[in-house]
Amino acid sequence: MEVTLWGVRGSIPTPRPDTVRYGGNTSCAEVAAAPNSTVILDAGTGICAMGQQLPADLERVDLLLTHLHMDHILGLGFFAGLYRPDLEIHIWGPDSTVGRLHERLSRYMSPPLFPVRIRELPCRLSLHDAPLGRFELPSVSVTAALVCHPGPTVGYRLEGDTGTVAYLPDHEPALGARQFPDLPRWTSGFDLVAGADLLIHDAQYADPEYPDHLGWGHSSVGQAVALANAAGVRHLIPFHHDPGHDDDCLDDLYEALLPADNGLLITPAREGARLVVGAQAPT
Repeated sequence: MEVTLWGVRGSIPTPRPDTVRYGGNTSCAEVAAAPNSTVILDAGTGICAMGQQLPADLERVDLLLTHLHMDHILGLGFFAGLYRPDLEIHIWGPDSTVGRLHERLSRYMSPPLFPVRIRELPCRLSLHDAPLGRFELPSVSVTAALVCHPGPTVGYRLEGDTGTVAYLPDHEPALGARQFPDLPRWTSGFDLVAGADLLIHDAQYADPEYPDHLGWGHSSVGQAVALANAAGVRHLIPFHHDPGHDDDCLDDLYEALLPADNGLLITPAREGARLVVGAQAPT
């Protein structure tokens, strides 16, 4: 499997995106594991650039939404794949107590918020409430589970022939574990990330910032590292950078972690990074 990072921020940062070395678009990653199909993780603004790179011979897209906060669906209506009649597109995401996925996305993709309604899209579109547990996509087995973040939010584990990718971009595992990370099996998301070859995980805050954001649904850098170590992860991609952290701030945050102890490889998320599952560094 090859993973490409298209958007790595929690929301649009103050600087122009083209002046931000780590990237200025919101959450979106791509997992390529099968010929003629691809899996997209979240539809933040990064999906706009991703959509411009779709191969002409692509036949199927599976878009896995972790939740419907705006920074994770802001790019959906501008995704070029939705306007290709030749494409079969499946969108998966959590339902909620107030509506199924189709109903909730239809509120966003309809006037006055958006000029094109879901039913008017020319692609062959199917919307699915993501089942909790395991389900199959072309060449990838997916496991979805609820994780600790405000509103219905799931994390995903993708298992293919070459390894395992876990994706938890908005996640606060320390909130529900009083002795975090000493009781890992009681921790939100632990089973999703256990033994993963590649973990893309929320690392929004510097450790001293976290107490002022307790319960906001996000992790500190140190908490992301602690979870990865406790779960036996091979390669951690700290993700969902705080929009208030400029490049110099992010450099300072990660300089002390590199190289990592305990055999854990840490590569801070940057737009455009391509990571081959099983490889030691991004290309």
